[in-house]
Amino acid sequence: MGSGTAPDNAAQRRVEEILGEVTGSGAELGVQVAAWLDGELVVDAWAGAADEAGGRPMGPDTLVPAWSTGKGVAAALVAVLVDRGVLAYGEPVARYWPEFGAAGKERVTLGQVLSHSAGLPQLPADVTPERLLDLPATAAWLAGQAPLWEPGSAVGYHAWTFGVLVAEIVRRATGRGCDELLREELAGPLGIADDLLFHAPERLQSRVAVCDDGGWAARLEAIPAGAPFLVAAPRAVFPVAGLANRADFRRTPLPANGVLTARALSRLYAALAGGGEPAGVRLLSAPTLREATTGRVSGVDRTLGIPWTMGYGFLVGDGSTPVRPAGGFGHSGSGGSTGFADPAHRFSFALVKNRMTTGALDARLAGEVRTALGIADG
Repeated sequence: MGSGTAPDNAAQRRVEEILGEVTGSGAELGVQVAAWLDGELVVDAWAGAADEAGGRPMGPDTLVPAWSTGKGVAAALVAVLVDRGVLAYGEPVARYWPEFGAAGKERVTLGQVLSHSAGLPQLPADVTPERLLDLPATAAWLAGQAPLWEPGSAVGYHAWTFGVLVAEIVRRATGRGCDELLREELAGPLGIADDLLFHAPERLQSRVAVCDDGGWAARLEAIPAGAPFLVAAPRAVFPVAGLANRADFRRTPLPANGVLTARALSRLYAALAGGGEPAGVRLLSAPTLREATTGRVSGVDRTLGIPWTMGYGFLVGDGSTPVRPAGGFGHSGSGGSTGFADPAHRFSFALVKNRMTTGALDARLAGEVRTALGIADG
């Protein structure tokens, strides 16, 4: 659950204790946790198995399919491109992608896509994994769709289409893929180029954890027919362990998802918690970071039925849980992974795991770390 170089403090020891408990009991399979405070790595812990059948242990460098935690990474990448003047939150998507301006979407902005308020969460009812992962074809289908509500008027989680839309907008604006830009503009400068990814290239496949179900699939299967969530994520493309373990899914750079380590995710959020300019590295300016992380749309989400506030790709915290600190921002993923920044305390936290569960291990551990570090008031 660590090495001789692991931090030596109360937070590290408490996390190691809890990870031993949850992996030892079988509640979890493999877990990684990392946290930074004021520019210093203060928690770096891992435990359990990356591949139960194969006997491979979870390590600090194991790449974990972390689902929608990757949306926060995508939001950070777009913020970098906005800061460079390549993109602009207020510009119509059709400026970059002319075909998108059909069916009443000519005024839909990049910011509305990022804030899940564009009205385009839908996928074809008969979608298959193969069809979803054909990103150019899925993007072309979305370009022909009318919004399900007046863009900008409400938030409705774009579970899969967020990634399809962001990937195509970025490709149209830059001529390059999100995976390439992530490596060159964000992960590379932070020294985590092989640890913060939207997909795992072939040379890194041996590092990827195998996902396992811990009750998450049953929770999704219990969603009743006609629920809005099934418009955004039809049953054939539910975010479950079986999909994560597919070779074609792992190969596809879809920025609705992340394949990453807790160390890398917490490093990214540490840089953002510090204002976007960690020592010796300029990711983006403080004004652009504020623009990206300010709440834009609030209310009960039309897809998920829960209240929240979205910035430009980041879930903006309201202080309701330790993973939503007031003034903080980040994103969580199916099955329990999460990452966030807390600028008020220059604190960041990340937890990734490969057993998909319905529990709240992320909130438990974030709370324990905050308490041990004396920042539990967040």
